[in-house]
Amino acid sequence: MEDPRPTLDTSLLFSGPDAPKESELYKCVHCGFCLQACPTYLETGLETESPRGRIALMKAVNEGRIGMTDTVVSHWDRCIQCRACEIACPSGVEYGNLIEATMAQAERIRKPGFIAKTVSGIAYNHLIPHRRRLRAVVSLARIYQKSGIQSLLRRSKLLKVAPSLADLESSMPTIPDGGFQAHGKTIPAVGERRARVGMLSGCVMPLLHGPEMDAAVRVLARNGCEVVVPDSQVCCGAINSHVGDLDTTRRLARRNIDVFSAAGLDAVVVASAGCGARMKEYGHLLESDPEYADRAGDFSEAVKDIHEFLVDLPFEPPAGRVERRVTYQDSCHLGNAQRITDAPRQILRSIPGVELVELPNSGRCCGAGGTYAITERDLSLRVLASKMDDFETTGADVLATANPGCLMQLQYGVADRSLPAHVKYVTDLLDEAYRKGETTWTSD
Repeated sequence: MEDPRPTLDTSLLFSGPDAPKESELYKCVHCGFCLQACPTYLETGLETESPRGRIALMKAVNEGRIGMTDTVVSHWDRCIQCRACEIACPSGVEYGNLIEATMAQAERIRKPGFIAKTVSGIAYNHLIPHRRRLRAVVSLARIYQKSGIQSLLRRSKLLKVAPSLADLESSMPTIPDGGFQAHGKTIPAVGERRARVGMLSGCVMPLLHGPEMDAAVRVLARNGCEVVVPDSQVCCGAINSHVGDLDTTRRLARRNIDVFSAAGLDAVVVASAGCGARMKEYGHLLESDPEYADRAGDFSEAVKDIHEFLVDLPFEPPAGRVERRVTYQDSCHLGNAQRITDAPRQILRSIPGVELVELPNSGRCCGAGGTYAITERDLSLRVLASKMDDFETTGADVLATANPGCLMQLQYGVADRSLPAHVKYVTDLLDEAYRKGETTWTSD
């Protein structure tokens, strides 16, 4: 008798070398410890928006019980990839690797509309991996802001025709006049040299947070580090890997390994939590590459988050006072992926005048997630709203963090609620304290 059940299209099943590993898939015993750690589950209450539910869908596709339909893929897309579930999981499921591999599979069969395909293709393939092109686009955005066009457009009723576009435009970060001044340079150590370090410039951060990156370089130099910022380095690959473009991610990783390895460094210091997490996992990313597997593993060992590096050095406590009430938001890819939570707090506690107050649920995601704040706008803002509710209970006038995506998302949250507060990197505050201390010493 002929089987009446329809045959499942095998093109909608996992396949190829980037398929999720069964050894990781079946570690999950569906205990549910991840549920209360997952920001999308907490906001929706839906099993399919939890790590356990998403892994169940992965297993079903892997076993051929369902295919990667648009509905199935949409639940994976709504994962922020904050990796808080890895901290909560008693079985040691490496969810970050699973969702990355799954997104690569989804990308293989995804059939977006013309506009979505064009926009994502331009952004991920022709802008983010190419510094000069990205700089040109950011320069145009700066002209848009500085010329008065932005103010004119906001006063007009044109944006009201498309509310979603108006919302995205309102969250556009202010672009500084100066970029990352240390890019392509070697900055000498102040005083006796204690280390020679490379610094990742990255893609978006030097264009949107150039002054803050220069502050991070000053902090390193102030602590005896000769800082090398190679001109030929490229994006770390994190944004591409989040959307499943692992081929581009591997290409970028190989380039960075070549560039930094040739510079004779004691460490590669990263001021962005997401970039640091990606680079520390180059070994996993290139484990099947016979030419780069060993080199990638060694390179990943040399990568250090800037807070981690400063505390291990150790850094010199500043003398200048910064009279601020500060709370700290654990960036997901620093706390969850790199497991670094105390080092930023040690730095903040070392600054005279800083009153450090703990942020309730400080390890819960703010909803930024790289491009997640654009692609999943509604859910991103719901997650952000919970974060801002917690922030308002602290009475802090500074919200410190460690990742550019978090900083921009939190700045939007502060502005949206008209709160009398600033969002800063931890290294901004340390740099401020060093400079105030030097001013005081000079005046004495």
